[in-house]
Amino acid sequence: PLPAQGSLLYLDALRAAFPQALASRGTALLSWLPGCARSPAGWPLPTLYCTPAEAGTLPSRAAALRVQLLFALRDRALRVLEAGLAAELHDALATLRAEWPGLAQDLALGRLSPQPGLPEDLRGQLQALLAPDSARAAELRAECAHGFEGIVRRLWPQLEVLVVGTAHGAEWLYCDILGQADCKGLPIYCPFYWAAGALLGVNLWPEEPAPRFLLCPDWAFCEFLPCPAEEEPRTVLLGELWEGREYGLVVTARPGEYRCQAREVLRVAGFHKQCPMVEPVRRESQALSVRGESIPEERFCRSLRRAVGMWPGARLVDYVCVESALLGASSGACAPHYEVFLELRGLRDLSEGQRYKLDQCLQEDFPVYKSFRFKGSIGPLRLHLVGAGAFARLREALGCPCPMPRVLREERLLRLIQSAVIS
Repeated sequence: PLPAQGSLLYLDALRAAFPQALASRGTALLSWLPGCARSPAGWPLPTLYCTPAEAGTLPSRAAALRVQLLFALRDRALRVLEAGLAAELHDALATLRAEWPGLAQDLALGRLSPQPGLPEDLRGQLQALLAPDSARAAELRAECAHGFEGIVRRLWPQLEVLVVGTAHGAEWLYCDILGQADCKGLPIYCPFYWAAGALLGVNLWPEEPAPRFLLCPDWAFCEFLPCPAEEEPRTVLLGELWEGREYGLVVTARPGEYRCQAREVLRVAGFHKQCPMVEPVRRESQALSVRGESIPEERFCRSLRRAVGMWPGARLVDYVCVESALLGASSGACAPHYEVFLELRGLRDLSEGQRYKLDQCLQEDFPVYKSFRFKGSIGPLRLHLVGAGAFARLREALGCPCPMPRVLREERLLRLIQSAVIS
Protein backbone atom coordinates (compact mmCIF):
# COMPACT_ATOMS: atom_id res chain seq x y z
CA PRO A 1 0.00 0.00 0.00
CA LEU A 2 1.05 3.57 -0.70
CA PRO A 3 1.83 5.64 2.43
CA ALA A 4 -0.55 8.61 2.83
CA GLN A 5 2.49 10.89 2.94
CA GLY A 6 3.47 9.67 -0.54
CA SER A 7 0.03 10.49 -1.97
CA LEU A 8 0.07 13.96 -0.39
CA LEU A 9 3.57 14.76 -1.66
CA TYR A 10 2.63 13.63 -5.16
CA LEU A 11 -0.61 15.62 -5.28
CA ASP A 12 1.06 18.72 -3.88
CA ALA A 13 3.90 18.54 -6.44
CA LEU A 14 1.37 18.02 -9.25
CA ARG A 15 -0.76 21.02 -8.15
CA ALA A 16 2.30 23.27 -7.78
CA ALA A 17 3.54 22.51 -11.32
CA PHE A 18 0.12 22.33 -13.02
CA PRO A 19 -2.41 24.46 -11.07
CA GLN A 20 -5.51 23.06 -12.81
CA ALA A 21 -4.44 19.40 -12.61
CA LEU A 22 -6.56 18.65 -9.54
CA ALA A 23 -9.79 20.02 -11.00
CA SER A 24 -12.88 18.01 -10.06
CA ARG A 25 -13.39 15.09 -12.49
CA GLY A 26 -10.45 16.44 -14.50
CA THR A 27 -8.37 13.23 -14.50
CA ALA A 28 -8.98 10.10 -16.57
CA LEU A 29 -7.47 6.87 -15.28
CA LEU A 30 -6.22 4.30 -17.82
CA SER A 31 -4.90 1.48 -15.68
CA TRP A 32 -5.73 -2.17 -15.12
CA LEU A 33 -5.99 -2.92 -11.40
CA PRO A 34 -7.73 -6.32 -11.05
CA GLY A 35 -9.29 -6.78 -7.64
CA CYS A 36 -8.35 -3.25 -6.54
CA ALA A 37 -10.44 -0.13 -7.09
CA ARG A 38 -7.61 2.24 -6.16
CA SER A 39 -5.70 4.60 -8.42
CA PRO A 40 -1.89 4.78 -8.71
CA ALA A 41 -2.17 7.81 -6.38
CA GLY A 42 -3.11 5.38 -3.62
CA TRP A 43 -6.62 6.60 -2.79
CA PRO A 44 -9.99 6.12 -4.52
CA LEU A 45 -10.27 9.97 -4.85
CA PRO A 46 -13.78 9.89 -6.40
CA THR A 47 -13.91 13.68 -6.94
CA LEU A 48 -10.65 13.71 -8.92
CA TYR A 49 -11.40 11.00 -11.49
CA CYS A 50 -13.99 10.96 -14.26
CA THR A 51 -13.41 7.21 -14.67
CA PRO A 52 -15.55 4.75 -12.65
CA ALA A 53 -13.34 2.73 -10.30
CA GLU A 54 -15.07 -0.51 -11.37
CA ALA A 55 -13.82 -0.08 -14.94
CA GLY A 56 -10.23 -0.86 -13.92
CA THR A 57 -11.12 -4.06 -12.06
CA LEU A 58 -12.46 -6.05 -15.03
CA PRO A 59 -10.98 -9.54 -15.50
CA SER A 60 -9.56 -8.60 -18.93
CA ARG A 61 -6.86 -5.94 -19.32
CA ALA A 62 -7.93 -5.11 -22.89
CA ALA A 63 -11.57 -4.69 -21.85
CA ALA A 64 -10.63 -2.51 -18.87
CA LEU A 65 -8.55 -0.12 -20.98
CA ARG A 66 -11.26 0.16 -23.67
CA VAL A 67 -13.98 0.96 -21.13
CA GLN A 68 -11.78 3.51 -19.37
CA LEU A 69 -10.91 5.10 -22.73
CA LEU A 70 -14.60 5.46 -23.58
CA PHE A 71 -15.29 7.30 -20.30
CA ALA A 72 -12.25 9.52 -20.89
CA LEU A 73 -13.46 10.41 -24.39
CA ARG A 74 -16.75 11.73 -22.99
CA ASP A 75 -15.03 14.71 -21.34
CA ARG A 76 -13.32 17.28 -23.59
CA ALA A 77 -12.12 19.32 -20.58
CA LEU A 78 -9.72 16.74 -19.10
CA ARG A 79 -6.55 18.10 -17.45
CA VAL A 80 -4.66 14.84 -16.74
CA LEU A 81 -4.36 11.37 -18.25
CA GLU A 82 -3.06 8.95 -15.63
CA ALA A 83 -1.85 5.36 -16.06
CA GLY A 84 -0.10 2.85 -13.85
CA LEU A 85 2.43 2.11 -16.61
CA ALA A 86 3.47 4.04 -19.71
CA ALA A 87 2.66 0.83 -21.63
CA GLU A 88 -0.97 1.02 -20.44
CA LEU A 89 -1.36 4.53 -21.80
CA HIS A 90 0.19 3.38 -25.09
CA ASP A 91 -2.13 0.37 -25.31
CA ALA A 92 -5.21 2.49 -24.57
CA LEU A 93 -4.26 4.88 -27.38
CA ALA A 94 -3.56 1.90 -29.67
CA THR A 95 -7.17 0.87 -28.97
CA LEU A 96 -8.24 4.36 -30.03
CA ARG A 97 -6.33 3.98 -33.31
CA ALA A 98 -7.87 0.58 -34.03
CA GLU A 99 -11.42 1.02 -32.73
CA TRP A 100 -12.32 4.70 -33.00
CA PRO A 101 -15.39 4.12 -35.26
CA GLY A 102 -16.91 1.78 -32.65
CA LEU A 103 -15.97 4.11 -29.78
CA ALA A 104 -17.60 7.03 -31.61
CA GLN A 105 -20.77 5.01 -32.11
CA ASP A 106 -20.85 4.07 -28.42
CA LEU A 107 -20.47 7.76 -27.51
CA ALA A 108 -23.24 8.81 -29.87
CA LEU A 109 -25.66 6.16 -28.54
CA GLY A 110 -24.61 6.35 -24.88
CA ARG A 111 -23.98 2.63 -24.72
CA LEU A 112 -21.23 0.15 -23.91
CA SER A 113 -20.80 -2.51 -26.59
CA PRO A 114 -20.49 -6.15 -25.46
CA GLN A 115 -16.91 -7.40 -25.58
CA PRO A 116 -14.82 -10.31 -24.28
CA GLY A 117 -13.76 -9.83 -20.66
CA LEU A 118 -16.68 -7.51 -19.83
CA PRO A 119 -19.27 -9.39 -17.71
CA GLU A 120 -22.87 -8.53 -18.56
CA ASP A 121 -23.77 -7.40 -15.01
CA LEU A 122 -20.84 -4.96 -14.93
CA ARG A 123 -21.62 -3.79 -18.46
CA GLY A 124 -25.12 -2.86 -17.32
CA GLN A 125 -23.81 -0.96 -14.28
CA LEU A 126 -21.28 1.00 -16.31
CA GLN A 127 -23.65 1.68 -19.21
CA ALA A 128 -26.09 3.32 -16.76
CA LEU A 129 -23.46 6.04 -16.25
CA LEU A 130 -23.36 6.94 -19.96
CA ALA A 131 -25.59 9.32 -21.90
CA PRO A 132 -25.85 9.89 -25.67
CA ASP A 133 -23.47 12.60 -26.94
CA SER A 134 -23.63 12.95 -30.72
CA ALA A 135 -21.59 16.19 -30.74
CA ARG A 136 -18.61 14.60 -28.96
CA ALA A 137 -18.89 11.53 -31.20
CA ALA A 138 -18.75 13.76 -34.29
CA GLU A 139 -15.67 15.54 -32.88
CA LEU A 140 -13.96 12.18 -32.26
CA ARG A 141 -14.66 11.05 -35.83
CA ALA A 142 -13.37 14.32 -37.31
CA GLU A 143 -10.12 14.32 -35.31
CA CYS A 144 -9.33 10.63 -35.96
CA ALA A 145 -10.01 11.09 -39.67
CA HIS A 146 -7.15 13.64 -39.73
CA GLY A 147 -4.65 11.07 -38.40
CA PHE A 148 -3.17 10.37 -34.99
CA GLU A 149 -0.13 12.64 -34.78
CA GLY A 150 -0.82 14.77 -31.69
CA ILE A 151 -4.28 13.20 -31.28
CA VAL A 152 -4.26 13.49 -27.48
CA ARG A 153 -3.94 17.29 -27.49
CA ARG A 154 -6.59 17.56 -30.24
CA LEU A 155 -9.14 15.45 -28.36
CA TRP A 156 -8.41 17.05 -24.97
CA PRO A 157 -7.18 20.62 -25.70
CA GLN A 158 -6.96 21.57 -21.98
CA LEU A 159 -4.77 18.60 -21.06
CA GLU A 160 -1.72 19.63 -19.01
CA VAL A 161 0.25 16.50 -18.16
CA LEU A 162 0.48 12.71 -18.48
CA VAL A 163 1.06 10.85 -15.20
CA VAL A 164 2.50 7.33 -15.28
CA GLY A 165 3.10 5.39 -12.07
CA THR A 166 6.19 3.55 -13.39
CA ALA A 167 8.28 4.65 -16.36
CA HIS A 168 11.96 3.98 -15.68
CA GLY A 169 14.11 1.33 -17.34
CA ALA A 170 12.84 -0.07 -20.64
CA GLU A 171 9.35 1.29 -19.83
CA TRP A 172 10.73 4.65 -20.94
CA LEU A 173 10.49 3.36 -24.54
CA TYR A 174 6.76 3.95 -24.32
CA CYS A 175 7.24 7.49 -23.03
CA ASP A 176 9.45 8.17 -26.04
CA ILE A 177 7.04 6.85 -28.64
CA LEU A 178 4.09 8.63 -26.99
CA GLY A 179 6.03 11.90 -26.93
CA GLN A 180 6.99 11.53 -30.61
CA ALA A 181 3.49 10.83 -31.89
CA ASP A 182 0.14 10.61 -30.07
CA CYS A 183 1.07 12.80 -27.06
CA LYS A 184 3.40 15.25 -28.78
CA GLY A 185 4.05 18.37 -26.68
CA LEU A 186 2.82 17.02 -23.33
CA PRO A 187 5.09 16.51 -20.30
CA ILE A 188 5.22 13.03 -18.76
CA TYR A 189 5.42 12.84 -14.97
CA CYS A 190 6.50 9.65 -13.17
CA PRO A 191 5.77 10.31 -9.46
CA PHE A 192 6.85 7.15 -7.62
CA TYR A 193 9.79 4.78 -7.27
CA TRP A 194 8.92 1.22 -6.25
CA ALA A 195 11.28 -1.70 -5.60
CA ALA A 196 10.79 -5.12 -3.98
CA GLY A 197 7.09 -4.34 -3.60
CA ALA A 198 7.69 -1.25 -1.47
CA LEU A 199 7.38 2.45 -2.20
CA LEU A 200 10.79 4.02 -1.61
CA GLY A 201 10.71 7.47 -3.16
CA VAL A 202 8.72 10.28 -4.75
CA ASN A 203 9.49 12.62 -7.65
CA LEU A 204 8.88 16.24 -6.56
CA TRP A 205 9.88 17.74 -9.93
CA PRO A 206 7.06 17.01 -12.42
CA GLU A 207 8.31 19.33 -15.15
CA GLU A 208 11.80 17.82 -15.41
CA PRO A 209 12.09 15.31 -18.30
CA ALA A 210 14.35 12.80 -16.46
CA PRO A 211 12.73 11.56 -13.23
CA ARG A 212 14.63 11.86 -9.95
CA PHE A 213 13.24 10.30 -6.80
CA LEU A 214 13.64 11.59 -3.27
CA LEU A 215 14.23 8.60 -0.96
CA CYS A 216 11.98 8.92 2.07
CA PRO A 217 13.53 7.37 5.23
CA ASP A 218 10.27 6.40 6.95
CA TRP A 219 8.75 4.30 4.17
CA ALA A 220 11.17 1.35 4.21
CA PHE A 221 14.57 0.50 5.65
CA CYS A 222 17.11 0.82 2.83
CA GLU A 223 20.76 -0.20 2.71
CA PHE A 224 23.15 0.24 -0.20
CA LEU A 225 25.99 -1.83 -1.65
CA PRO A 226 28.62 0.32 -3.44
CA CYS A 227 29.11 -0.47 -7.15
CA PRO A 228 31.37 -1.87 -8.40
CA ALA A 229 31.34 -4.43 -5.62
CA GLU A 230 34.12 -4.26 -3.05
CA GLU A 231 36.22 -7.30 -2.04
CA GLU A 232 34.48 -7.36 1.34
CA PRO A 233 31.03 -5.95 0.58
CA ARG A 234 29.53 -3.81 3.34
CA THR A 235 26.22 -2.02 3.14
CA VAL A 236 25.98 1.71 3.82
CA LEU A 237 22.99 3.74 5.01
CA LEU A 238 21.22 6.85 3.64
CA GLY A 239 23.54 9.26 5.43
CA GLU A 240 26.65 7.61 3.94
CA LEU A 241 25.77 7.95 0.24
CA TRP A 242 27.99 9.97 -2.12
CA GLU A 243 26.69 12.07 -4.99
CA GLY A 244 27.45 10.62 -8.43
CA ARG A 245 28.08 7.06 -7.19
CA GLU A 246 26.08 3.93 -8.00
CA TYR A 247 24.71 1.55 -5.36
CA GLY A 248 22.88 -1.77 -5.29
CA LEU A 249 19.69 -1.62 -3.24
CA VAL A 250 18.91 -3.78 -0.19
CA VAL A 251 15.37 -3.37 1.21
CA THR A 252 13.53 -4.33 4.37
CA ALA A 253 10.02 -3.13 3.56
CA ARG A 254 8.47 -3.27 7.05
CA PRO A 255 9.43 -4.47 10.51
CA GLY A 256 9.23 -8.26 10.56
CA GLU A 257 9.65 -8.72 6.80
CA TYR A 258 12.66 -10.36 5.17
CA ARG A 259 15.66 -8.29 4.17
CA CYS A 260 16.35 -8.76 0.44
CA GLN A 261 18.49 -7.49 -2.39
CA ALA A 262 16.20 -5.69 -4.81
CA ARG A 263 18.70 -6.36 -7.64
CA GLU A 264 18.34 -2.72 -8.71
CA VAL A 265 21.18 -0.26 -9.13
CA LEU A 266 20.66 3.43 -8.33
CA ARG A 267 22.77 6.51 -9.01
CA VAL A 268 22.77 9.31 -6.43
CA ALA A 269 21.87 12.45 -8.41
CA GLY A 270 22.16 14.90 -5.51
CA PHE A 271 20.51 15.80 -2.20
CA HIS A 272 17.33 17.66 -1.26
CA LYS A 273 17.20 18.84 2.35
CA GLN A 274 19.82 16.20 3.22
CA CYS A 275 17.78 13.36 1.67
CA PRO A 276 19.36 11.66 -1.36
CA MET A 277 17.79 11.97 -4.81
CA VAL A 278 18.32 8.86 -6.94
CA GLU A 279 17.96 7.78 -10.55
CA PRO A 280 17.31 4.08 -11.33
CA VAL A 281 20.17 2.82 -13.53
CA ARG A 282 19.58 -0.88 -14.18
CA ARG A 283 18.02 -4.11 -12.97
CA GLU A 284 20.68 -6.75 -12.36
CA SER A 285 18.15 -9.56 -12.89
CA GLN A 286 17.67 -8.39 -16.49
CA ALA A 287 20.93 -9.25 -18.26
CA LEU A 288 21.86 -11.35 -21.31
CA SER A 289 24.62 -13.90 -20.96
CA VAL A 290 25.15 -16.94 -23.19
CA ARG A 291 28.92 -17.11 -22.56
CA GLY A 292 29.29 -15.04 -19.40
CA GLU A 293 29.39 -11.70 -21.28
CA SER A 294 26.55 -10.25 -19.10
CA ILE A 295 25.00 -7.42 -21.13
CA PRO A 296 22.61 -5.39 -18.91
CA GLU A 297 19.10 -4.66 -20.15
CA GLU A 298 19.49 -0.87 -20.26
CA ARG A 299 22.75 -1.05 -22.24
CA PHE A 300 21.29 -3.57 -24.69
CA CYS A 301 18.33 -1.21 -25.09
CA ARG A 302 20.71 1.68 -25.84
CA SER A 303 22.43 -0.35 -28.60
CA LEU A 304 19.06 -1.39 -29.98
CA ARG A 305 17.81 2.19 -30.15
CA ARG A 306 21.02 3.23 -31.92
CA ALA A 307 20.45 0.50 -34.53
CA VAL A 308 16.78 1.50 -35.01
CA GLY A 309 17.99 5.06 -35.65
CA MET A 310 19.76 3.70 -38.74
CA TRP A 311 16.50 2.31 -40.18
CA PRO A 312 14.78 5.24 -41.98
CA GLY A 313 11.21 5.86 -40.80
CA ALA A 314 11.30 3.26 -38.00
CA ARG A 315 10.09 3.89 -34.45
CA LEU A 316 10.75 1.29 -31.78
CA VAL A 317 7.59 0.33 -29.87
CA ASP A 318 8.91 -2.55 -27.73
CA TYR A 319 11.15 -5.58 -27.73
CA VAL A 320 12.13 -8.72 -25.87
CA CYS A 321 15.40 -10.62 -26.14
CA VAL A 322 15.91 -14.33 -25.54
CA GLU A 323 19.01 -16.44 -25.08
CA SER A 324 18.80 -19.10 -27.81
CA ALA A 325 19.06 -21.99 -25.31
CA LEU A 326 15.44 -21.28 -24.31
CA LEU A 327 14.32 -22.09 -27.87
CA GLY A 328 15.83 -25.57 -27.83
CA ALA A 329 16.06 -27.32 -31.19
CA SER A 330 14.09 -24.57 -32.97
CA SER A 331 17.08 -22.21 -32.66
CA GLY A 332 19.09 -24.39 -35.05
CA ALA A 333 22.50 -26.03 -34.74
CA CYS A 334 24.57 -22.82 -34.68
CA ALA A 335 26.45 -21.42 -31.67
CA PRO A 336 24.43 -19.91 -28.79
CA HIS A 337 23.14 -16.47 -29.74
CA TYR A 338 20.49 -13.83 -29.02
CA GLU A 339 16.99 -13.94 -30.51
CA VAL A 340 15.41 -10.46 -30.57
CA PHE A 341 11.71 -9.81 -31.19
CA LEU A 342 10.80 -6.23 -32.18
CA GLU A 343 7.59 -4.29 -32.69
CA LEU A 344 8.19 -1.30 -34.94
CA ARG A 345 6.04 1.52 -36.18
CA GLY A 346 6.66 3.07 -39.61
CA LEU A 347 8.55 0.13 -41.13
CA ARG A 348 7.14 -3.21 -42.24
CA ASP A 349 10.28 -5.14 -43.18
CA LEU A 350 14.06 -5.06 -42.82
CA SER A 351 16.80 -6.00 -45.26
CA GLU A 352 19.56 -8.36 -44.18
CA GLY A 353 21.93 -5.40 -44.01
CA GLN A 354 19.56 -3.52 -41.69
CA ARG A 355 19.15 -6.59 -39.48
CA TYR A 356 22.92 -6.89 -39.15
CA LYS A 357 23.13 -3.29 -37.83
CA LEU A 358 21.99 -4.42 -34.37
CA ASP A 359 24.68 -7.10 -34.11
CA GLN A 360 27.20 -4.53 -35.34
CA CYS A 361 26.11 -2.00 -32.70
CA LEU A 362 26.43 -4.63 -29.95
CA GLN A 363 29.96 -5.48 -31.11
CA GLU A 364 30.91 -1.79 -31.07
CA ASP A 365 29.38 -1.19 -27.63
CA PHE A 366 30.57 -4.41 -25.92
CA PRO A 367 34.16 -5.54 -26.60
CA VAL A 368 33.56 -8.85 -24.77
CA TYR A 369 30.61 -9.63 -27.07
CA LYS A 370 32.75 -8.68 -30.09
CA SER A 371 35.51 -11.04 -28.91
CA PHE A 372 33.10 -13.97 -28.55
CA ARG A 373 31.59 -13.22 -31.97
CA PHE A 374 35.08 -13.13 -33.55
CA LYS A 375 35.96 -16.51 -32.00
CA GLY A 376 32.62 -17.98 -33.11
CA SER A 377 31.57 -19.00 -29.60
CA ILE A 378 28.56 -16.65 -29.90
CA GLY A 379 26.60 -16.88 -33.14
CA PRO A 380 25.03 -14.03 -35.15
CA LEU A 381 22.08 -12.34 -33.51
CA ARG A 382 18.71 -13.16 -35.07
CA LEU A 383 16.09 -10.44 -35.36
CA HIS A 384 12.34 -11.01 -35.81
CA LEU A 385 9.59 -8.44 -36.43
CA VAL A 386 6.23 -9.03 -34.72
CA GLY A 387 2.83 -7.67 -35.65
CA ALA A 388 1.24 -4.54 -34.20
CA GLY A 389 -0.23 -5.16 -30.75
CA ALA A 390 1.84 -8.29 -30.06
CA PHE A 391 3.29 -6.86 -26.85
CA ALA A 392 -0.12 -5.68 -25.65
CA ARG A 393 -1.30 -9.30 -25.95
CA LEU A 394 1.82 -10.46 -24.14
CA ARG A 395 1.06 -8.08 -21.26
CA GLU A 396 -2.49 -9.46 -21.18
CA ALA A 397 -1.06 -12.99 -20.93
CA LEU A 398 1.22 -11.96 -18.04
CA GLY A 399 -1.93 -11.27 -16.05
CA CYS A 400 -0.47 -8.71 -13.64
CA PRO A 401 -0.26 -4.89 -13.75
CA CYS A 402 3.54 -4.66 -13.52
CA PRO A 403 6.37 -3.88 -15.96
CA MET A 404 7.09 -6.65 -18.45
CA PRO A 405 10.60 -8.21 -18.48
CA ARG A 406 12.58 -7.45 -21.65
CA VAL A 407 14.86 -10.48 -21.17
CA LEU A 408 12.44 -13.39 -21.46
CA ARG A 409 13.12 -16.59 -19.58
CA GLU A 410 9.64 -18.12 -19.51
CA GLU A 411 8.84 -20.57 -22.30
CA ARG A 412 5.08 -19.91 -22.22
CA LEU A 413 5.59 -16.20 -22.96
CA LEU A 414 8.23 -16.95 -25.58
CA ARG A 415 5.82 -19.19 -27.51
CA LEU A 416 3.21 -16.44 -27.42
CA ILE A 417 5.55 -13.83 -28.87
CA GLN A 418 6.82 -16.31 -31.49
CA SER A 419 3.25 -16.75 -32.71
CA ALA A 420 3.17 -13.02 -33.58
CA VAL A 421 6.30 -13.06 -35.78
CA ILE A 422 5.71 -11.58 -39.24
CA SER A 423 9.30 -11.65 -40.59
